[in-house]
Amino acid sequence: MLLKNLTVSQLTLVLKQLLEESLNLETVWIQGEISNFTKHSSGHLYFTLKDQTAKIACVMFRGEARTLKFQPIDGMAVSVKARLSIYEKSGQYQLYISQMKETGQGDLYLAFEKLKAKLNAEGLFLPERKRALPFLPARIGLITSPTGAAVQDMIKIIQRRSPKVDLLVIPVKVQGVGASESLVEALLQLKRLDLDLAIIGRGGGSLEELTAFNDEAVARAIATAWIPIISAVGHETDFTIADFVADLRAPTPSAAAELAVPDEGLWRRNLFELQERFVSIVLRNFKQLRCELVKLNNRRVWKLPQEKLWSLRQDLDLMEERLQRISQQTLTSQQEKFFKILAKLNTLSPLATLERGYAILQQKDGLFLKDAKQVVIGEKLKVTLAAGIIYCEVLSNENGDETGERGRTNL
Repeated sequence: MLLKNLTVSQLTLVLKQLLEESLNLETVWIQGEISNFTKHSSGHLYFTLKDQTAKIACVMFRGEARTLKFQPIDGMAVSVKARLSIYEKSGQYQLYISQMKETGQGDLYLAFEKLKAKLNAEGLFLPERKRALPFLPARIGLITSPTGAAVQDMIKIIQRRSPKVDLLVIPVKVQGVGASESLVEALLQLKRLDLDLAIIGRGGGSLEELTAFNDEAVARAIATAWIPIISAVGHETDFTIADFVADLRAPTPSAAAELAVPDEGLWRRNLFELQERFVSIVLRNFKQLRCELVKLNNRRVWKLPQEKLWSLRQDLDLMEERLQRISQQTLTSQQEKFFKILAKLNTLSPLATLERGYAILQQKDGLFLKDAKQVVIGEKLKVTLAAGIIYCEVLSNENGDETGERGRTNL
């Protein structure tokens, strides 16, 4: 019978009934590899079951999941007893699993463990080869997808914690064909960029989606990078080869941003609190000493003339006033030094230079221009101003002579 004028819901329901009424698909055993595994707060398990050429969505509800004698993970090879049906809201066919048996490890997981063992044997994971992060980095590179949520989170957090830090986004592919090569190229660029620190990472994903960060070439590029590298790949439970090789592993990109820079506001508050505590402790100890001396003098008052006792007490008062004055002077001096350091950092900041009317010129690959000889006619340049960015094309090029005359580039 020919069906006409069906709604989407009606069509989905028809397909669902056809699948559920099929004797061959009512209950089947299927083998595959777990990918993109998630355990929901409700206790239900959601994942993808795949082989070399196909994949299918799976759900195992809390009641059946409680019977499992093992913990499913990405890359695990399993055999499942399931019923095939359609989830009507998404129109997606999926397996509803009642039983699951572990049959081994998947190809991706085995490759991950093999590379991990190889690099560990070479000493690339040793703590002593990892470099400490700079306390106050001036320029940080973000090696990640320019369109992902991870880069926006990192920029927002770093600018909130340390507004004067200069950020350079180095765009890369983080999954799919060519992702590993893109990451290696970005890491090699660090040799030519004036950076203090770099963060490499992306948001969460399945084992397949994180493959580029489990690549041997990427791992070796991180290990030989010229500057400290923070790895921030996926969620807190995700671990990649990049995490083991990097100088520091952050559980998420947002956490990497917090580890990369100190909280300037909190740093100031802590400094002032420490100074106030120092003054308070010194004064409290002095007052205690003063009380002990007074008690001692009172016990010996019968041996001392009254004038001598008054003189001692007056000396104690003068000493207390002097100590308060010295403590306040020390506090003021430390505050002045602190603000001088902040002013010096602000003067050295590229942002302060831009505010004076200067601009920063970069080529397409992010390289900063220092010499007019670096550009060619027709090349497009990125010009960063104090407020905004413009893109220009080189029309002519004049280089300075050997006497030191300044070159001029007309854009």
